[in-house]
Amino acid sequence: MNFSQLNIHEALLAPLLKQGIKIPKPVQESAIPKILGGSDLIVQSQTGSGKTLAFILPLIQLIVPKNEVTQALVLAPTRELALQIFEVSKALAEAKGIKTLQIYGGKNMGQQLARLKTPPHLIIATPGRLLDHLGQGTVKLDHIKHLVIDEADQMILKGFKNEMDRILRNTPGNRQTLCFSATLPPAVKKLVYAYTISPELIEATHEPVDAATIRQEIVHTTDRQKFPDLLKAIGQDQPFLAIIFCRTKRRADELLAKMKQQKYNVAAIHSDIPQNKRERILKTFRSADLQFLIATDVAARGLDIRHVTHIYNFDVPEEADTYIHRIGRTGRAGADGYACMFVTPGNNLEFNMIERRLRANIPVREL
Repeated sequence: MNFSQLNIHEALLAPLLKQGIKIPKPVQESAIPKILGGSDLIVQSQTGSGKTLAFILPLIQLIVPKNEVTQALVLAPTRELALQIFEVSKALAEAKGIKTLQIYGGKNMGQQLARLKTPPHLIIATPGRLLDHLGQGTVKLDHIKHLVIDEADQMILKGFKNEMDRILRNTPGNRQTLCFSATLPPAVKKLVYAYTISPELIEATHEPVDAATIRQEIVHTTDRQKFPDLLKAIGQDQPFLAIIFCRTKRRADELLAKMKQQKYNVAAIHSDIPQNKRERILKTFRSADLQFLIATDVAARGLDIRHVTHIYNFDVPEEADTYIHRIGRTGRAGADGYACMFVTPGNNLEFNMIERRLRANIPVREL
């Protein structure tokens, strides 16, 4: 099947081809016709499966450029994810003459206000900054026809429920609502159903992480030996581009200082780093002028950077699903990837949960 068979307009096919996107992924095949048909959807699809394009492509097609009102809104839990969604939408929106605007903290408020003098057709936003604009009356959502809640589990579980409720009260009741997420625990699913009307459910996450494209290993280590073991692994692997995940901002900063001392080409991103600096770092990493990116889990969702060859879990994540999101930053678009996790005796509980989630034993690597 191709995108023409999904009834995607010819004007949108050229920018897809220019990016080398020829054949829709399974989640896109399932979701696009239903979105074009006007259905509310709840889509559960694992990271790296192509879910961003699954909603952006039909949204761009459904927006009417001559109607100069805001017709579609995409809500995301982090600035990085909002930026990533904007990047996916950019070429498609230009092909159809659609005005898009990113609204999130860290962006210059004056610039956003200037661009809001003419309402954008599509807004991609994080909840906090969008509520600031709603409070000032600089954004109007009363003509919204299509609403997307991306990473719905994170939006709900990490404290955005009240903000989302306030935002949704400013949108028409007859809007189309689309909820996308890599995971949907039962408690989250119940709330998501409350935001939709007779939604169709698409579940595309029954398969575990694809071992054919992401080779996974663990290193048994200790807190004292973990950093030397990381350097040994890096020395043996010689990664092209690598992301190193830490649990906390403090750990990320400590690791950054140690790796810089060893003369590695490295930078770190986390929520304490100003947004404009984070964007510069990610741009440098995307262009391969930076080899190692140290990140907290603020970067585990939404980052779509080609050619990331290696993921190092310097700290074992607290939740199994977080592990899935982290290693999904490699092995994308069918490319081979590698993930290595450093497990100390104090991590046994979390590690066992990860193996149960994968339904597989992760091989041990001897350095």
